[in-house]
Amino acid sequence: MDELSRITEPLLDVLEVLLAAEPLGDELHGWSIMKTTGRTGPTIYGVLDRLEDAEWIAGRWEHLPPEENRPRRRLYRLTSDGYVAAEHLLADRRPSLLSHTDLRSKRTPRAIFGGLFPLGGAG
Repeated sequence: MDELSRITEPLLDVLEVLLAAEPLGDELHGWSIMKTTGRTGPTIYGVLDRLEDAEWIAGRWEHLPPEENRPRRRLYRLTSDGYVAAEHLLADRRPSLLSHTDLRSKRTPRAIFGGLFPLGGAG
């Protein structure tokens, strides 16, 4: 796993969303991350590319049945090493928002983001 050379606010936002999805085992697609963070597509996909290159996240294309009439989505989730690194980075950069205990027990995507959190793992 590589170190990230630049730590930006959009990167922290994306990591926050991905960390929040982990306890539920959800994979998220780019649009749901854009909607949750309020960031633009080029910003989000640039961050996702950097995180994937650094092996903090893993992405995969969803499988769609032939009768689905929509484009496939790319789904993302933190790797195990990425989860630990993201947890430490956010604890350092946004200590008032996250803590180790909160991430594993009380903090769920809905608790953090309310109804804005579209879950990507279900389809």
